[in-house]
Amino acid sequence: MAIEVNDGNFDELVVKSDKPVVVDFWAEWCGPCRMVAPIMEEISHEFEGKALVVKCDVDSSPEVAAKYNIRNIPTILFFKDGKIADKQVGAVPKNNFVVKLNALL
Repeated sequence: MAIEVNDGNFDELVVKSDKPVVVDFWAEWCGPCRMVAPIMEEISHEFEGKALVVKCDVDSSPEVAAKYNIRNIPTILFFKDGKIADKQVGAVPKNNFVVKLNALL
């Protein structure tokens, strides 16, 4: 299951992670975000133990959203070794996310 991150725990769970991390920046009111949510859940199960999948609500975590210049949602950032390694903006098929994540493993 995707873990919720916020302004308070983002660095601890994402930046300091020893595994690649997929961060789904979303909001409750965002239609395309709701399309991506089940895909993120599937990926979180398929990559369990190999990568971490987290969700960050941009409305309740404005500091993190601003720090990473999140202007459109959904935006999915792929972190490796505490740094952004890849990015996907908008709702796309699951395979797009899987290819990007596999490249980080």
